[in-house]
This record gives sequence, C-alpha cells and structure tokens, in this order.
Amino acid sequence: MAGNFNIKDRKWDSSYSFHISHSDSLIEVANSFELELSSSIHQILTCYTDNPNNSNSVIDLIFL
Repeated sequence: MAGNFNIKDRKWDSSYSFHISHSDSLIEVANSFELELSSSIHQILTCYTDNPNNSNSVIDLIFL
C-alpha cells in the first residue's frame, strides 16, 4: 500500500517534532491488513513547500 497520505509525523519524519493521532489510525489500518511501514535507509523529503516559513517533509509512505 503506497500513497501521499498528507500526514506529517515524527514517526516517519525525524525533522518533524510532533505526533498526531491520524498517524496512529493509519498504522492501525495498515496493521489490520498485516502491513508494516517501510522505512528508507536515507530519509527522502516528498513534500516541498513554497512558503519559507514552513519546512519540507515526508508525507508519501509505503506499507509492505
């Protein structure tokens, strides 16, 4: 299962300092299908902001 889930979370983006409940829900759904979040050896940003006050982040995820 792969997609642009638009959920910023420190679980998959170490540069993001917050954790939100939406990520727990996503993990629960993936686990119900016996899928686990695949983590890259090197963190690759997948969302690039035009606003210099916001940071780039990881929002595209793959579950295997």
